[in-house]
Amino acid sequence: MRLARLLAAVLLAIGVLVAPSGPAAAVGETSFTNPLLSNGADPWLSYWNGNYYLATTTWNSQMVMRKSPTLAGLSTAAPVYVWSDTDADRCCNFWAPEFHRITGPNGTRWYLMYTAGQDGTLDHQRLRVLESAGDDPMGPYRFMGTPMPSTWNIDGTYLQHNGQLYLLYSQWVGADQSILIAQMSNPWTVTGSHTVISTPTYSWEVEGGRTNEAPVVLTRNGQTYVVYSASSCNTPNYKLGRLTLTGSNPLSASSWTKQATPVFQSANGVYGPGHNGFFTSPDGTQNWIVYHGNASSSDGCGSTRSTRAQQFTWNTDGTPNLGSPASTGTSLAVPSGELGPITAAVNGAAYTLVNRDSGLCLTVASNSTSDGGNVEQASCSQTSARWVLDPTADGYYRLVNSGSGKSLDAADCGTGDGVNVRQWAWLSNTCQQWQATPTTDGWFRLTNRNSGKVLDVANCGTAAGTNVQQWAWLSNTCQQWRLAPSGTYALAATQSGRVVDVANCATANGTGVRAWEWLASACQRWTFTHTDNGYYQLHPQSATGSCMVVAGGSTSDGAIVEQNACSGTAAQWRLEPLADGSVRLVTRHSGKALDLANCGLGNGTALNQWSWLDNICQRFHLLAG
Repeated sequence: MRLARLLAAVLLAIGVLVAPSGPAAAVGETSFTNPLLSNGADPWLSYWNGNYYLATTTWNSQMVMRKSPTLAGLSTAAPVYVWSDTDADRCCNFWAPEFHRITGPNGTRWYLMYTAGQDGTLDHQRLRVLESAGDDPMGPYRFMGTPMPSTWNIDGTYLQHNGQLYLLYSQWVGADQSILIAQMSNPWTVTGSHTVISTPTYSWEVEGGRTNEAPVVLTRNGQTYVVYSASSCNTPNYKLGRLTLTGSNPLSASSWTKQATPVFQSANGVYGPGHNGFFTSPDGTQNWIVYHGNASSSDGCGSTRSTRAQQFTWNTDGTPNLGSPASTGTSLAVPSGELGPITAAVNGAAYTLVNRDSGLCLTVASNSTSDGGNVEQASCSQTSARWVLDPTADGYYRLVNSGSGKSLDAADCGTGDGVNVRQWAWLSNTCQQWQATPTTDGWFRLTNRNSGKVLDVANCGTAAGTNVQQWAWLSNTCQQWRLAPSGTYALAATQSGRVVDVANCATANGTGVRAWEWLASACQRWTFTHTDNGYYQLHPQSATGSCMVVAGGSTSDGAIVEQNACSGTAAQWRLEPLADGSVRLVTRHSGKALDLANCGLGNGTALNQWSWLDNICQRFHLLAG
């Protein structure tokens, strides 16, 4: 088992995660085909607040996540590295991520648990736990702990039962890779003794290796099941088994009953299906399984394992009926409710959209929360003036109103000039998707995907209450908008997940700005002050009178970024949303982009300016901190 994983790590040490190629998956489709991700072992998938989120094994020092409003869109969604680590004890071989929304000591947070160890060996693999800053699965995350630092352990998951939190995981017990359970005092701390609840005993659990691993909890109607993977992942005989909690105490081995036969195994040209998770459809009416599988019986534990998903049902006795793996390329209906209508407080940075001609903001009339609420320009202080730019995973955005959870919509999917713009529940169609294209000086035109027309203030009116519509691009100021971040945000590097940070939270001018793991510090939280046109000063909350500045006003590639006085154009930046959902920050005085020095992953990586290279090291995400 360990040798197979080591071979996989060696094979995938270079270039394991790149943006998928091929045609973009459009929203609004009624079906999809597996696989969702060609290189996607050990997948974990959740649907939350209008988006699917997916994480998979990376075998390196970066934790990846993808998000999309559609299941098929995960195939084209850009990989975002939400965490990286250079600590020698836990830097490497990231496996089997899971993220769970749990109420812990710091409130309700996402806890991302994964396996990682030292470089060059798999003998020090341990579970690690991260905690999100808020309620966004994309983070930012901070490291909380290693639940069991002295033993080899992998594939952790949580069980919440009768108000108590438990950890389930896999560990060697003699010659058997077994499943154990332990009680937890919080999502990163184990207390008390550990109990073995499953060892490989049946013939179908020992093919190629004596293996029980990757437990995952499934509950329904008061009954608790644990589905796990059995036999070696290096064989086509990797499969799923099931435990049922039949007793009252999860810490007692006698409380668990094992199904004598496997519950999911190779079929229909899919080999070694296993290491699964469960999720529900957007409307909550369907249960789905996500798992990895191979397309050939000769494939093993490497990059050939692809992420797949399908609906499952329930037997008359209440047990889950996982069925058989759907063959590659089989058309499957999308999860129920995916086509909408969906009203959701989607996660992401909120912006006010300020019209260049009038200086007023895009709002919903009377702050309506209803479908059909008319969109107009009005005061930027209105509660309906904040919009989340949420990527649709294929180069466009939906603009979701923070007050109503409804999306910016071209009425009745009209394509003509003058078609009214309104808000409506998300219907997964092209009439609710928009592209932000730069014009000049940080201004943008917002183009509707369906019609090709832009967001336009009727008759270029400058009064509050003037209607907003779509119109052919006329290159005038009443069709241009600046995107003003509304709130306080962490700026997370897409390359590493580390956030823009003022060194040691010093308040003195001249202090370096760098990348650092999220610590919930004031010097990692930034606000934006508009100067003129589409430019902003960025202020750390630890020194609100100072700004993020290119040192000395240099125009050279590699000039460092620091905290300093807010005077001059070297302290002014424009934000440009990119097709993958990230933003680039461009300094006004040089036209160069904020950049992670040498694409570094570690704490203390310097931030500098560099000519635009269109790489992941120059892309950032605004996240609630």
